[in-house]
Amino acid sequence: MSSKKLPSRTGLGRGLGDMSDFQDNSLSLTSKINEIIRDIDDDNIKNDKVSNNSPRFIGQMAGEIAMIPIGNIERNIGQPREEFDSKSLKSLENSIRELGVIQPITVRKISALKYQIISGERRFRASQAAGLDEIPSYIREANDIQLLEMALVENVQRQDLHPIEIATTYKRLIEECDLTHEQVSLLVGKARVSITNSLRLLDLPDEIKIELSKRTLSQGHAKALLSISNDPERQILVMNLAITQKFSVRQTENLCKKNVGNKIPSKTKSSSITRNLSPDEEQAISLLRLRFGTALKLKTSKGDSGKLEFHYKDTDELQVLLDKLNQ
Repeated sequence: MSSKKLPSRTGLGRGLGDMSDFQDNSLSLTSKINEIIRDIDDDNIKNDKVSNNSPRFIGQMAGEIAMIPIGNIERNIGQPREEFDSKSLKSLENSIRELGVIQPITVRKISALKYQIISGERRFRASQAAGLDEIPSYIREANDIQLLEMALVENVQRQDLHPIEIATTYKRLIEECDLTHEQVSLLVGKARVSITNSLRLLDLPDEIKIELSKRTLSQGHAKALLSISNDPERQILVMNLAITQKFSVRQTENLCKKNVGNKIPSKTKSSSITRNLSPDEEQAISLLRLRFGTALKLKTSKGDSGKLEFHYKDTDELQVLLDKLNQ
């Protein structure tokens, strides 16, 4: 029986060989992929270094909130609010350190990487003090007039403004944005008569406006003082009396009604001073003249004693004086 030599089966051998080649190719491909990934990462790092001043948009559109580097944001030189309470600003700073900026500020773009605040000056200042590198911001398109208008309207809608700040804001809207009283009332959501009455506060003497700014005098008291027109001296005297005596608005209104049209007696004609008065005494005498609308005479004796006399021209004036004394 002759034996046949079986053909060698090399298929499996070739498969293993091919697999070995494939593994080599796979390793090469993996290396290529890793190299590409490294290149991409390197490019991203380079791009980040180049554009670290650009805003990061939270969302897909520029109209959404952007995280803008604080160094790229300028304050609004037309900021209508002039005073920022240091205590409340410090409190906001501490809150931002702990919780971050909850409400984004609003800005407009003024150059490639520069922005200007429309609203949110207080949050911006507190964020700076807290050491933030960037701040969430809404980006809006606005020209100079629109910027001023938006800043003024946003400012006047705050709850912590004193009456003079509000009145000044209305005045700027009218003069700088060329708006009417009616248009301002629609913008801020107030009645037109409210706008007009607020603007009238700016006609008061500076001494009264200062007290309004300090909140030692209310807008209601100031409105009552406006009934004493063209007489700044009398307005100031009534204001001082209202503050020192803690008069209500109604009491101040009644005092103003009684003194409208009555001349304040001059110091030379209304009183005979036998000694020099202190500033407090001078003010007290002036307030008494205003309160009772009559001439006064102050007589002094030895020591600290003295006599204060009220003078009247006729029985009618006496009756008025007695009525006032009995109030």
